[in-house]
Amino acid sequence: MRYPEFLKDRGTIGFVAPSMGCTTEPYRSAFDNAIKRFHSMGYKTIEGPNCRCDSGIGISNTPKKCAEELNENYASVDSDVLISCGGGELMCEVVPYIDFERVKQSKPKWYMGYSDNTNFTFLEATIADTAGIYGPCAGSFGMEVWHESLTDAFNLLCGRKLSFTNYPMWEKESIKDENAPFVGYNLTEKSCISSIPAVAKGSRLTMRGRLLGGCMDCLINLLGTSFDHVREFNERYSDDGIIWFLEACDLNVMGMRRAMWQMKNAGWFSNVKGFLIGRPAHFGEEMFGIDHRQALSSLLREFNVPIIMDLDIGHMSPMMPVVCGSMADVSFDGSNFTISYDIEQ
Repeated sequence: MRYPEFLKDRGTIGFVAPSMGCTTEPYRSAFDNAIKRFHSMGYKTIEGPNCRCDSGIGISNTPKKCAEELNENYASVDSDVLISCGGGELMCEVVPYIDFERVKQSKPKWYMGYSDNTNFTFLEATIADTAGIYGPCAGSFGMEVWHESLTDAFNLLCGRKLSFTNYPMWEKESIKDENAPFVGYNLTEKSCISSIPAVAKGSRLTMRGRLLGGCMDCLINLLGTSFDHVREFNERYSDDGIIWFLEACDLNVMGMRRAMWQMKNAGWFSNVKGFLIGRPAHFGEEMFGIDHRQALSSLLREFNVPIIMDLDIGHMSPMMPVVCGSMADVSFDGSNFTISYDIEQ
């Protein structure tokens, strides 16, 4: 696995929009404020041509132009790291135009984004053996006072912090809108992490393996296509074992279960060491008398590996930064979750 160099003081942060750009409120103002914040911290910034573009369908521009922006900025020496402008709907259409061979041949560069950006963070690991960060997009850094999770994500980009713990509260409904683009998270819910098996008082659940995953909505689109190299990835890293991190956006309870069934029967979990499940965007909803916890856990129990659920991963803020492709040590004591990354440079 290739690990990029960390962002140095006064380095250059590049922004790209292979999914949605920052063209509407509150994203445009939040993006502007994020850039202002980075400049005040002493960093330089570069914007790709699609960052403020809104001429595509579910993405910033045509799939070809979105890929050209990513290809060029990934290989360019002008930026040290890349942060995606945002998520979106159809980055899958960009994938055929991404030059993964060029990614392999280029000096590795940190790329950070989540949701639709799974289409790159997952594939750069499985195809190009290059680690990426499943973490916040550019506009999140426009928050007036950064939440600890944003500081964590930026400290990871800079290599100042490689071990992270869960946050005590989370946001079920955002109050960020066009009239309040810089507002912080609406932290109303207490952390509700659980595990299978349950952790007895005074003990700790631990696991070690190589991280792989992202947004299930995107993963099932990639499954079975010519871009599905998971079998080869499992074989290359058979000695490590895979810790799958998974979360969902649009999928409801049964949609999540169907996605898990599909991944399981495609053989993706053949080398699994454990599952890290983020809070889904449809958190708290039930179908046929079961919620997401029951729908997923009953399907995954057969693997006889630890399952940790409702983590700070993905769409329900705040989110911990997850290094896709990295070796990691995970521990959970029944209330506190910790993940530490082994990043060799």
